[in-house]
Amino acid sequence: MFWQEDEDKTLPYQAPEDIIDISFNIICKQLPIDNAWELRGQIHQALPWFKTCKTAGIHHLYVAESNNGWIRPDGENAVLYPSRRTRLYLRIPEEHIEDAKQLSNKTLSIAGIPLSFGKSKIKKLTNTSIVFSRHILSHNDETEDEFLIRNAEEIKQLTGITVKKMMSGKDHRIKTPNGNLYTRHLMIADLDTEPSIKIQQIGLGKARQLGCGIFLPHKGIKSLTADE
Repeated sequence: MFWQEDEDKTLPYQAPEDIIDISFNIICKQLPIDNAWELRGQIHQALPWFKTCKTAGIHHLYVAESNNGWIRPDGENAVLYPSRRTRLYLRIPEEHIEDAKQLSNKTLSIAGIPLSFGKSKIKKLTNTSIVFSRHILSHNDETEDEFLIRNAEEIKQLTGITVKKMMSGKDHRIKTPNGNLYTRHLMIADLDTEPSIKIQQIGLGKARQLGCGIFLPHKGIKSLTADE
């Protein structure tokens, strides 16, 4: 792949705090890899406001992986083994921070396996020119080009910009009682500050509370966090 970076256009920037990530230490011996549906249901029970909050999202649980998190175990019966460093992240509006903190010291049940929550930590969104999502909803029969074109159009509607650098990755399935949801990885590059933050705040596509459409910073030469 040919990928030539432009001159660094990003300047230090204080990211807005109206949408943030809150993370929790978790204690759990193992989890089925396809846990998104049950996790969402358990979060809804523990935090009733979460279900109707349009900007709230649940990050997929990931353990130590290779290749910047783009590879995780595969297979029908694959499991995750969270370590002491594994955290669960929720993307929420700032006004719900104290509400979300109520998860601390609670124990949920995922496929009959206890999942306990410890202390919480707040993380601001990151000003970065490269963002990626592990799960963007796709159609089962959609080609890679169709997927990219459709998302480029959605990005333009959301931010007003025309994307110049975008790359799709591995596809996945998320099981639900109504059938499988099909997703793909998506990386977007060469973003200026405002569209980068907007994409992280709003996301792309649907099923945000099943971990879809949530974008993370991808560390590149033009990444700058609010703390730097």
